[in-house]
Amino acid sequence: MTTIALFGTSADPPTTGHQAIINWLSQHFDWVAVWASDNPFKSHQTPLEHRAAMLRLLIKDIAPPRYNIGLHQELSSPRTLETVEKAKILWPDGELTLIIGSDLVTQLPRWYRVEDLLRQVELLVIPRPGSPLEEVTLGELWELGAKVAIASLNGPNVSSTAYRQNKDTTNLTPTIEEYIDREQLYACQDARREKLHIR
Repeated sequence: MTTIALFGTSADPPTTGHQAIINWLSQHFDWVAVWASDNPFKSHQTPLEHRAAMLRLLIKDIAPPRYNIGLHQELSSPRTLETVEKAKILWPDGELTLIIGSDLVTQLPRWYRVEDLLRQVELLVIPRPGSPLEEVTLGELWELGAKVAIASLNGPNVSSTAYRQNKDTTNLTPTIEEYIDREQLYACQDARREKLHIR
């Protein structure tokens, strides 16, 4: 059976941390389906089409190239259950694994029709710095019927929030940085002027 990793991310903007996770997944699954998503529990600064375009660039920049990763923007939905229903049409015989960061585990029980969702996918949790996995929280998921595995990868200590708040480009690939500049996202021009003290 073909193993499919489903990795939706708000990617606002996508970072080297996202890239490391996607690369790792490509070494453990037959196919990695990636898309930019709107998390109903977060506010987003950037339109979805820009975040999807940046994810496409991020995947293209993985070196050496991996040929089992695809941007599947058609899977994007605020309701993960709808995403999974679309994925089942694309991969009717696929074994679907939903990839989530440990920071989302406490939100999961509040997701739309979560028990229906957990019947149709396995869960793989990527540990993230600052979001330790508690036995109590995992217990809640097991009670909901979840089949949960913890990834052996530790998510890099990188977040999109750090870029949005501090305009620190350390964790952006050059291609993403160029895209942000070209499209004038995140008020980057203003930030650069401030850095150079141009009024």
